[in-house]
Amino acid sequence: MNYNYIETRRLILRQFTDEDATALFLLLSDKEVNTFLPMFPLKNKAEARTYLYDKYINAENNGFYYAVCLKENNIPIGYVHVSNDDSYDLGYALCKEFWNNGIITEACIAVLNTLKTIIPYITATHDVNNPGSGRVMQKIGMKYRYSYKEDWQPKNILVTFRMYQLNFDGQENRIYKKYWEKYPIHFIENI
Repeated sequence: MNYNYIETRRLILRQFTDEDATALFLLLSDKEVNTFLPMFPLKNKAEARTYLYDKYINAENNGFYYAVCLKENNIPIGYVHVSNDDSYDLGYALCKEFWNNGIITEACIAVLNTLKTIIPYITATHDVNNPGSGRVMQKIGMKYRYSYKEDWQPKNILVTFRMYQLNFDGQENRIYKKYWEKYPIHFIENI
């Protein structure tokens, strides 16, 4: 199975290349898109190129990174990432002009269907102030497990995160507890 290239009805999910610096800059320099990302907005195309190489191109064993592209032009409008640590954390972002069209949901489902035979589960967290991200997690079959408060870096703000999980290996009762154990303020909400 090719883990580096996936096609869906509307999308191409592929590895990032050197030609993607401008598209990545447009995505990650947008303050509204960046609000809930664990980084500050990129300031210029040179910074985008450095980020592209450090995060996507030269990052060995950092997990699975996919540029989310529309089939008609194969230019990145977002990304989906699954980390390679014990959290198998799912992350994503999308240019705001494409929000609310099911694109990230479609991309995430395709990535999960590709990776579910090689990873036992995935987790994902979202800021309670970003319920749209939580709806994506629910649409792709993830289940809410718990919430916790974190002094979120590098932005240095106190954030309440909701942690979702989807198990692929039949162990439905397994809950990834690392955030619960790491952060003293944790609780279960009625969602």
